[in-house]
Amino acid sequence: MTSFNRKDLPDVIRTNGARPNPWWANAVVYQIYPRSFQDSNNDGIGDIKGITSRLDYLADLGVDVVWLSPVYVSPQDDNGYDIADYQAIDPMFGTMDDMDELLAQAHARGIKVIMDLVVNHTSDEHAWFQASRSKDDPHADWYWWRPARPGFEPGTPGAEPNQWGSYFGGSAWQYDPKRGEYFLHQYSPKQPDLNWENPAVRQAVYRMMNWWMDRGIDGFRMDVITQISKVTDESGRLPGEPGSHVEDGPVNEEGYTSAFEFCSDGPRLDEFLEEMRREVFEGREGYLNVGEAPGVHAERNGQITDPGRRELDMLFQFDHLGIDQVGPKWVTKPFSVRALREQMRRQQEAVAERGWTSCFTCNHDQPRVASRWGDESARSAKAFGLLTHLHRGTPYIYEGEELGMTNAHFTSLDQYRDLESINAFRQRVEEAQVQSAESMMDGIALMGRDNARTPMQWDDSRYAGFMDADSSAQPWLAVNSNHDRINAAAQVHDDDSVFSFYKKLIELRHDNPVVAAGSWRLVDDDDASVYAFVRELGVDRLLTVVNLTDQPARVPSSTLQLISDQFEDAAAIKQAVVLSTTTPAGSASGLADGMLEPWEGVLLHL
Repeated sequence: MTSFNRKDLPDVIRTNGARPNPWWANAVVYQIYPRSFQDSNNDGIGDIKGITSRLDYLADLGVDVVWLSPVYVSPQDDNGYDIADYQAIDPMFGTMDDMDELLAQAHARGIKVIMDLVVNHTSDEHAWFQASRSKDDPHADWYWWRPARPGFEPGTPGAEPNQWGSYFGGSAWQYDPKRGEYFLHQYSPKQPDLNWENPAVRQAVYRMMNWWMDRGIDGFRMDVITQISKVTDESGRLPGEPGSHVEDGPVNEEGYTSAFEFCSDGPRLDEFLEEMRREVFEGREGYLNVGEAPGVHAERNGQITDPGRRELDMLFQFDHLGIDQVGPKWVTKPFSVRALREQMRRQQEAVAERGWTSCFTCNHDQPRVASRWGDESARSAKAFGLLTHLHRGTPYIYEGEELGMTNAHFTSLDQYRDLESINAFRQRVEEAQVQSAESMMDGIALMGRDNARTPMQWDDSRYAGFMDADSSAQPWLAVNSNHDRINAAAQVHDDDSVFSFYKKLIELRHDNPVVAAGSWRLVDDDDASVYAFVRELGVDRLLTVVNLTDQPARVPSSTLQLISDQFEDAAAIKQAVVLSTTTPAGSASGLADGMLEPWEGVLLHL
């Protein structure tokens, strides 16, 4: 397996003491949602051959790693995050030969490939789960099976083992008549949770992971991996179960308690992750192992990603993406620069001495940042791109983010395909009646996951180049209507486009060791509009200043003082080396004059 360490970067020391600098500190990762990226056979669903056909685009952009959302065999109840066979490719995406060709072609271009892996749960159609439905089978305790609550008829309301609710709505327990018991599913009823307390489960997972690594992939992005360890009492009972010595949480407005605090960052998580490292990754070079970490806060990141332990290389944390939410994700509040800065500060300081982090604002589960926090302008897309890529950590680009793609602007529920959104509408509007239909539709339009899943906008043709314009099929999800003006064909040769801006940000990380390895320090911690921070490595310093609003903003006094300490006067500032700017002018005139235009961002070499 080839190691893609950058030969042209000096041998720098990261502030956490690791030496040499890990290759992934200098890298940029690009996430692909396969069903929405490129359809090669005009059936309306993106596929692996389609991805291979677009590798030159990714190479031109300059990314180092491609992360594929799941392409395994799946009934697609949750768009592939319900895996029925870990070692087979779903025919809708192609064949194993297609996967091997993608790996070969990506590696030939110096691009690594990591695969999404879901091992907190499987599909209920997986052979393991089907076998576990018999109490006499060796797989009987591979999942969280529990009997009905005493005194209740199995399968009737109130008979569930505890009051946990699913993240997708309704109870987290599903009754199975064949076994005569309930199984736990934190997500869809078709996604039963694996019982990681069972060593046989863990060994089966490690064998499968080794099989893929031996085949040539470069690592994994591990879905909700921090939920594999559950809180139990000394007898193995879950909180709220009859006889459990651990109390359950409070009931929410929908009539359920949250399993989050009992299933996230559980008591054996470190043990399981350390075992996984030994069994799968020890002795391998050039790999990347990323963990999605809902419920794990910044302070834990340094421990889990500590180079000495390296349970995982980095985490996906979500505290910064919760700043605009009030309780459920469907009830939102305005974007706050102060709130974002505070959460990002916590994440950066948590890895200042040890560990590493992932820097992102978009993925397949999040709305488009240009719509969520921006005003859908190219400049707002650039502003959030600059902010993301200049923090300390590995940046992630979600497909279309480099074009400034926006939310879908769907207006009716039947346009959506996402299970979470559809179930949430039914649960909150029709059943619990805790939100009006109009308010809920507004919430889904802003926060729904399908916003990130509309087909990639390659050009201005009928289906945006995702599939042939004269195809008789329809895309699995409607193309965003603004693809006539936001698309790759219009941007790749435009020096002022969002694409070209992202391309330059990637080049900066590759070429400038301060971006890849420098320390991070906040300059101003209270401004309501401007976010400013310094990256530093040895005597080199970079200053990032971004106005994250659609109004002109005054440069904070602390930032002006830092600049004035470096430069003699405004004229000198205007002649300073500007490494990146979101405005066409390409200068530091805004900093010199003390005012920033809407969405103006500047990266200045001090």
